[in-house]
Amino acid sequence: MKPLHRIAVLALAAALAAALGGCGHTATPSASATAGAAPAPLVGGAPSGEAGRVVVIAVANTVGELPLSSGSTPGLYSKKPGYVAGVRAEVLMEEVARAHGLKPLDSWPIRSLGLHCATFLIPEGASRDEVLAALARDSRVALAQPLQEFGTLGAPGATVAAAIAPSSAGKASGEQPYNDPYFPLQRGLVGFGIAQAHRCARGDGVRVAVIDTGVETDHPDLAGVPADTANFVDHDAARFQRDHHGTEVAGLIAAQPGNATGIVGIAPGAKLLALKACWERNDGTATCNSFTLSQALASAIDRGAQVVNLSLGGPADELLTKLLRVALSRGIVVVGAVPPGGARDGFPLGVPGVIAVQDLGTPSAGPVAAPGREVLTLMPGGRYDFATGTSMAAAHISGLAALMLQRQPSLDGPRIEKLLRDQATSQPSTPLNACRVLEALDSHCGCG
Repeated sequence: MKPLHRIAVLALAAALAAALGGCGHTATPSASATAGAAPAPLVGGAPSGEAGRVVVIAVANTVGELPLSSGSTPGLYSKKPGYVAGVRAEVLMEEVARAHGLKPLDSWPIRSLGLHCATFLIPEGASRDEVLAALARDSRVALAQPLQEFGTLGAPGATVAAAIAPSSAGKASGEQPYNDPYFPLQRGLVGFGIAQAHRCARGDGVRVAVIDTGVETDHPDLAGVPADTANFVDHDAARFQRDHHGTEVAGLIAAQPGNATGIVGIAPGAKLLALKACWERNDGTATCNSFTLSQALASAIDRGAQVVNLSLGGPADELLTKLLRVALSRGIVVVGAVPPGGARDGFPLGVPGVIAVQDLGTPSAGPVAAPGREVLTLMPGGRYDFATGTSMAAAHISGLAALMLQRQPSLDGPRIEKLLRDQATSQPSTPLNACRVLEALDSHCGCG
């Protein structure tokens, strides 16, 4: 068995047509996308259509610092010092593969867990459950699970307006706190009290990781935003900049106010960590898996993220749960979106300490609520559009968490969630107000 240090990458299909870019929209495939284009890649080295035969295995990995980065493979990550698999871990993985008749696909080390992980293809005709049961009995194996899939959480919704081109942005008119022409269209954000909140905090210097699809970091409304990027799906830098869902989420968090362009972000002073773990399909949906998400989460932890936005969901996952527990134990604020139907037993909401966020219009008690319907945000190509889904609601709370952390860097997720719930309880007839939350946190933040 050869060393497993390279991600096997299948080329993405044709680019999504960008007529409508909100996560609540169904993208119209381009002609090339509909004319026999290749399916989206199953990242992790698995052959197309073989997801049901792929398992993830981890063994102990105790090595020191080496010139590679945790949760990554060569050439895919930044040049910061990192963590690679030790010889003992490689030998153990080879022994396990031979003993169980597994075909190696790919591998990656995770510094924060002290594990070396790999994906394998089980023998044709074998039962994956039986293979996993056998691996669980193998004392060399620290973890064995299926390679699972996850999806971003946009919801179908009506388009309020056609995609807005930057050329149509005029000067702001009337009395308003910003000169950004589309701020009056950000109805949810106006009700969120963001203009008043920005007098007290803008999230300055707070590191917010958006684990999602790619992000158009070159969007005019993100100009000047400090951004650190990594791609755990492929090597396609152009595709990274054209991705919709991550751009929408990042725009809500960090779009720059006062630049006479577009919209206003909730935490415009934050530093973005745009970590691509999901790939967009021709039908407008976006998919991630255990392989890509574990690397992105490890990356967020290693890069010192203070807030992690997970506008996605799927089944409970042992490896991802372990990573979230490490993040939470280090005080990282993790924000997740409630899926359709409200289930909270999967990833990431099934992990205690993750802040669950639902849309304001959802008639159920429990999770924190924020605007998630017909939310105006960024889309690739320097454009703007309305998006719907709890993905957008989660982005609001991630941005608000950055404002709170600027005022009190020692806050963690449970304390932030309690402050949000207290504000909602004290003013039950009004939506969550960012300024009131900051005022409760710090008496110097007066809302007037």
